[in-house]
Amino acid sequence: MWVSPFGQRCRIALAEKGVEYEYSEQSLADKSDLLLRSNPVHKKVPVLLHAGRPVCESLVILEYIDETWPPEPEKKKESPRLLPSDPYARARARFWADYVDKKLFDCQTRLWKLRAGDAAHEQAKRDMAEALGTLEAELGEGDYFGGEAFGYLDVVRVPFVAGFHADERLAGFAVAEICPRLVAWGERCKGRDSVAKTLTDPEKVYEFALYLKAKFGAK
Repeated sequence: MWVSPFGQRCRIALAEKGVEYEYSEQSLADKSDLLLRSNPVHKKVPVLLHAGRPVCESLVILEYIDETWPPEPEKKKESPRLLPSDPYARARARFWADYVDKKLFDCQTRLWKLRAGDAAHEQAKRDMAEALGTLEAELGEGDYFGGEAFGYLDVVRVPFVAGFHADERLAGFAVAEICPRLVAWGERCKGRDSVAKTLTDPEKVYEFALYLKAKFGAK
């Protein structure tokens, strides 16, 4: 599923760790036997197959990647662990990752699916603006969500940057006016090879959002 931010975040993490892998795109409209065998509970992507064993759910996959491929000692500064070493900092990172997946993804999904002008769509616009503002406040003045280094929460959040264009077109607001620091953070992240080579073209994301609008918006 090429547009999935959850799949993109896993590929970014693998690239950050320098792990070579084979990418197998799956159709959610016609799920393969491999996908159904690998994730029989949720039957969705992403799934990481490592040593013949499946790891499911993107946030779980990120932690698995981080623990399975620790940085080489001589490259520790260039490729630190994604999750912070401090237990409290790890807990905060997990909290905000959960916020992104539950709040931000929900707002964006409603924004893209609901009929423009309906009360539910107007509420989705307000919720989206609020969620972006909340993440802007959490970022603060830091270069990245973990401070000075690109890390776990940046990997979790950055695939949604490709949807800013669709958000703006479908909500009628400028993301840069609501959260200028978040937009600057997104541009900073796109300067990394792992992100630049993985993020979906924003125009393609917008076309996908229009597809969802046509499929669900008239109902």
